Amino acid sequence: MTDTETPTTPMEVTYTADEMMTIAAARALGEGKRCFVGIGLPSTAANLARNTHAPDLVLIYESGTLGSKPDRLPASIGDGVLAETADAVISVPEVFNYWLQPGRIDIGFLGAAQLDRYGNINTTVIGDDYADPKVRLPGAGGAPEIAASCGEVFVVVRQSRRSFVEQVDFITSFGHGCGNGDRARLGLRGAGPTLVITDLGVMRPDDTGELVLVAVHPGVTVEQVRDATGWRLRVAPEPAVSTPPSATELATLQALRAAS
Repeated sequence: MTDTETPTTPMEVTYTADEMMTIAAARALGEGKRCFVGIGLPSTAANLARNTHAPDLVLIYESGTLGSKPDRLPASIGDGVLAETADAVISVPEVFNYWLQPGRIDIGFLGAAQLDRYGNINTTVIGDDYADPKVRLPGAGGAPEIAASCGEVFVVVRQSRRSFVEQVDFITSFGHGCGNGDRARLGLRGAGPTLVITDLGVMRPDDTGELVLVAVHPGVTVEQVRDATGWRLRVAPEPAVSTPPSATELATLQALRAAS
C-alpha cells in the first residue's frame, strides 16, 4: 500500500499509509513512560500519543528538555517550543550522564535510513566507502547512546528494499548485532529494539534478535511486506491486523501537522 492509497473503515474514515504508521507508533507509547524522542516520525508519533491516550507521557529531547509539551511539531531538537513548554531544561551532558546512561529512560524512539534483520540502524552513510559514500546522512547525534541504554527502543520507518536491507552499510546505532546475545556480551544496558513500526506493518524480535512480522496494517498483505524487505522476512504464524485509525486520532494528528 502506498501513501496515496486511502483504505476505508466501516465508519468511512480515510487515511494514508503514513498516518496509519504514525498512529500505530503512537499507540505503542504507554501513559507515564519516559521517552527519549528523535525528530521526525518519532517526534510526530510521541506528540500524538501525548495528545490522545497518554497525556502524562514524558517527552525528553536530546537538547536537554524534560517533559516538553509542544502544541506543534518541533522542527528540530533546538526548537524553542521544546524549552518553552518543558518541565525543566538541563544541559546535554546531564541528559546523557544522569538520565540516559544510568537507565532512567524507558523508551528510546528512533528513525532509520537503513535497518537490517537484527534491528541495527544506519543514519551515517549509504555505500561501502565511508570516506566517499553514495550518500552522507545526518549522522548519529545521540542515537547510539539511546539505542544502548534506554530500557527498550522503538523504531518507526517507511519500509522499502532501500531501507530494509540484508546488512546495513554502517552501524550507527547497535540493535541486536548478529543476534544470539550480542547485546549482553557487549554489556549494553537496554533491551535494544523491541518494536519496529512501518507503513506496512509491525515487527518484533524473536529470542535470537531477528525481526519477525507480527502484524500488517489494513489492506496490506504479508507478500507486500516481504516484497519491501531486503531479506527473507520471517512471519508470525497468525499475524494480526492493525486497528484502523479512529476519527479522533486522525483529527489530532492532522491538527498537529497543521500547526507546524
